Amino acid sequence: MDSQQYTADGGFVVAKLDDLLNWARLSSMWPVSFGIACCAIEMMGAMAATYDLDRYGVFPRASPRQADVIIIAGTVTFKMADRIRLLYEQMPEPKYVISMGSCSNCGGPYWQHGYHVVKGVDKIIPVDVYVQGCPPRPEALIGAFLELQKKIGSEKNNITKTLKNTKQLAK
Repeated sequence: MDSQQYTADGGFVVAKLDDLLNWARLSSMWPVSFGIACCAIEMMGAMAATYDLDRYGVFPRASPRQADVIIIAGTVTFKMADRIRLLYEQMPEPKYVISMGSCSNCGGPYWQHGYHVVKGVDKIIPVDVYVQGCPPRPEALIGAFLELQKKIGSEKNNITKTLKNTKQLAK
């Protein structure tokens, strides 16, 4: 049986709750941006009028407590690692991470000669989508959001995970 049914009068649509929640999540992603270096300029360009990420439902937030996506754009140092982890922990579930640029993906050109550069943000927090380039173009960030939308749309049992997390927090 199909998950969507239409009545004879055309007034109702029936769908699974997981499908509805996934649709809402992928249609309104609110990223908190953590721009550290030159990749942040490209991230700002993607949010500007020329590329306009708003049309994909991406609306940047200033607080991690209101965001469900974090964009790490730039060189991550060991000094910044604690702050990134803190921001990630302050985000509500479900939370997603986009690693933007060679520096945040694998340390970039600095990891060979610098003792202070983390060899990838995935050593600190789990990453969902990697954006390649140095610096990556705004189109690449838009492509990352489209990949993240596909990932969110294919998730299963979100309501079960959310209810379990809520019960654990209540204890």
